[in-house]
Amino acid sequence: MDLFTDLAEHCGTPPTPEAIELVRRLHSAAVETSASPRHAVELLEAQLADADRTARRSSTHGDVLGEALLDRQHRIADLEVRLSQLEAEWSAERARADALAEALDAGAQEQTPDVADLLLERGVLRDEVSRLADELEEVQKRRELAEDRCELLERQLETIEEVELSPSKAAANPVPVPQCMPKVLIVDDQADNLLAMTAVLSSLDQELVAVSNGRDALKALLDHDDFAVIILDVQMPEMDGYETAAHIKRRTRNRDIPIIFLTAMGTDSEHSARGYAAGAVDYIGKPFDPWALRAKVSVFTDIFLERRLRAG
Repeated sequence: MDLFTDLAEHCGTPPTPEAIELVRRLHSAAVETSASPRHAVELLEAQLADADRTARRSSTHGDVLGEALLDRQHRIADLEVRLSQLEAEWSAERARADALAEALDAGAQEQTPDVADLLLERGVLRDEVSRLADELEEVQKRRELAEDRCELLERQLETIEEVELSPSKAAANPVPVPQCMPKVLIVDDQADNLLAMTAVLSSLDQELVAVSNGRDALKALLDHDDFAVIILDVQMPEMDGYETAAHIKRRTRNRDIPIIFLTAMGTDSEHSARGYAAGAVDYIGKPFDPWALRAKVSVFTDIFLERRLRAG
């Protein structure tokens, strides 16, 4: 009975009369079949200890299962709450979608901006911005070219003004032209260009012969054989500069005279290659730099004088 009392206190459950009666029968049977009552008691105590261990394990396992069951119940409750919230939100969104569909069907699209028109206007504005950017770039290039042209023209104007500062003194004291002075042939169909080149080169020690077309240039070469250099315009009526240069190079007495092409057609590789193929020694674009032109002519004049000095 002490064992039953201890076991009841540990398990928290009183022993049943059936359990007590079962133990008594087992005890009686053990006493009857065993010569040693003490041995039977030891067997019963071992069986009670096994039963106690099993009861403890079952109790612990039951506690673990109870805690797991309680956790699952809490999670199920949380999921039910979240599911209810999602169902409520879905219902609200569906109600809004239905309301929007009804509004569109009722003509509410007139109250919202036309997206297609806005996209079309944006595309037009982008095209306009691109066009204006290209136009601005082109204008800037033309401005730079115009500034360069103005700078060259200002140099030419300064040179002409220097020559024309004292025309009365030049008329009162004419400078005799030496007969041995080398000549420079200037060929251009524009009177303004002839005037500008004459003014630029007049300060050099040389005689300037200016003509307005290719035929007059060939005639001048027949009359004189002491030209140090020829400045030849490309764009001229009837006979252009390339054709004139070809006629000059065919003549034995003139083929060694250096030719400088002066043109407004540009100095790109195509035009310059054609000029050099025609026999030119240089190719200058208009408007020309007066200092550069004067320096080039001066170099060829010095070469001419040196050759003549050696020949003499």
